[in-house]
Amino acid sequence: MSNIHVLDENTINKIAAGEVVERPSSVVKELMENSIDAGADKIEVEIMAGGTSFIRVQDNGRAMSREDVQVAILRHATSKITAVGDLEKISTLGFRGEALPSIAAVSRFSILTRKPQDELGTSVKITGGKLDDIGETGCAIGTTIKVEDLFFNTPARKKFLKTTPTETNKISDYVIKLAFSNPQIAVKLISNNKITATTPGTGSLKDAIAGIYGRTVEHELLPLDFCDNDVKITGFISKPAVIRSSRAWQTFIVNGRIISSRMISRAIDNAYHSLLPKSGYPLAVLNIEIAKNTIDINVHPQKIEIKFADESRLFKAVYKTILDAVRPAGNSDHNLDSFAAPAGFIKPRYEKTMLQQSLHTPPAYDNAAPSANFIRESYSKSLSNTGNTFNPNANEDAFKIAREKVYALKNTSTLSQNMQNEDILNELEQPAQLPAAGDLLPLGQIDLCYIIAQGEDGMYIIDQHAAHERILYDRFGLAKDRVVSQQLLVHVLLNISPAEYNLLEANKAALYKLGFNVEASGPEQFRLTEIPADIPMDDAENTIRSILASLGSLHTPTPQEIRHACLATAACRAAIKAGDKLTVQQMKIILDELSRTRLPYTCPHGRPTIIRFEHRDLAKMFKRIQ
Repeated sequence: MSNIHVLDENTINKIAAGEVVERPSSVVKELMENSIDAGADKIEVEIMAGGTSFIRVQDNGRAMSREDVQVAILRHATSKITAVGDLEKISTLGFRGEALPSIAAVSRFSILTRKPQDELGTSVKITGGKLDDIGETGCAIGTTIKVEDLFFNTPARKKFLKTTPTETNKISDYVIKLAFSNPQIAVKLISNNKITATTPGTGSLKDAIAGIYGRTVEHELLPLDFCDNDVKITGFISKPAVIRSSRAWQTFIVNGRIISSRMISRAIDNAYHSLLPKSGYPLAVLNIEIAKNTIDINVHPQKIEIKFADESRLFKAVYKTILDAVRPAGNSDHNLDSFAAPAGFIKPRYEKTMLQQSLHTPPAYDNAAPSANFIRESYSKSLSNTGNTFNPNANEDAFKIAREKVYALKNTSTLSQNMQNEDILNELEQPAQLPAAGDLLPLGQIDLCYIIAQGEDGMYIIDQHAAHERILYDRFGLAKDRVVSQQLLVHVLLNISPAEYNLLEANKAALYKLGFNVEASGPEQFRLTEIPADIPMDDAENTIRSILASLGSLHTPTPQEIRHACLATAACRAAIKAGDKLTVQQMKIILDELSRTRLPYTCPHGRPTIIRFEHRDLAKMFKRIQ
């Protein structure tokens, strides 16, 4: 007797179900994709207990006749392809003919479907893969599929499901992604008798995003637009202030199909380089249209991964698309209000400042770094007499000195060259009235840490340290040859560990280009002879050790990561700090320079530089409106 035998149909169906139906969200995915392929413009999804006890997907698309239903519940039955050659030019979503029989094999399954021209529809009931009943019934036009007691006959699979909230979230995520990929369809999700997501079905992706995340998020979106011979990318990405701690709200659509792609994720991360904290990810909805013969969509059981013929080319296209959206062309003066983070997206977190210390003991600063220390050096005694009161005529001489020091490095970067515009200088010299800076009017300082400014649509709060960090980071990064450096009068001897020694030895050339000159001077010892001109001399050792700590935390860093770590650390050490008292004129210089940076949204570490409180926000806080 042979030890090899053919499995029975019930076992085959359960094995197939294991490939197609991984969890409740897999069921929702397959059924919604079928509804989309049927041409529906309304899809309603209802779930109970994370989809484990009840799932209903109802649409108004092309329904099935009784004959169609009887075939549809058979394995490998599909209307989407007829021959193997069709696999190379698939344009539909559900094409394998596995979904319905696989879902029915592990649940209590029912279908109601009716064509517009038919008076009665067809009802089908299946339990665990066995047909219980099929007949005529009255029902709405379209198709309604119910899936109850999922995995009731495969307890091992049910045991490996996550908690109900987790399964609910996975279903919600996929419903939202499918809604974004089909903005022409009105989608509704009901969970435990509550509507949790809805889109209007207007055909506008922006409307769909607003329907899910609200109008506030809609106002923080940047449009994407890229097109070449055989790749087109459209969609939206959020400003850097609108972030979450996971990639859950990033949606990638390729030829109408929702996919996951590490390559696309990496391209977005690279484009947002220096704009986000380590744990932050922007909202992104990328709609990519690409030649069908350059991709293979049948390489994954759930069809969530795609193989691209030329990944490198698509990576570059995505990177350029995101970069063009985040970094406006021209690098001209920006309106800071358009880069400000809405107050509602910033979680309050108090960081201790140097206010108490500065009230008693003003910090000492080195005079060898005029551009970084211009605000500190131009501080005058008259300010202590006037406090933070707005006085356009006060400290005019101090302001001119500060301005000259800011502009002193005009030959080291294009940013400073831009600041030589005669119109700007003429405005700055007007003593009668202080003009708005970067379209904002600075009013004063809070806690010796934050600049308060007024704009046309409300109040703005600027983190003076984060803003100056961004200014210096961009200045360092735009240096054509080498960042302007200064010789240390007394060289700094660094006694370091073997690992740090190897780091310095490996990155000497990169550090030199960034303004640092280090030379080996003995076993486990380096000599620091030059640092960037913006860094105070007495902070030289702390700066290079901070850079070593940053490099040490990176695992096999790329040249880009090394450069960013060095620039970000140097900018942080050189920037003004919390506790530095500023005149209104000095605040204006910060806002002017910030408005001329390429990416004013955040500091190099991803913290927001500027937050906006709109008139409506303020009115709500003071209970003037509901």
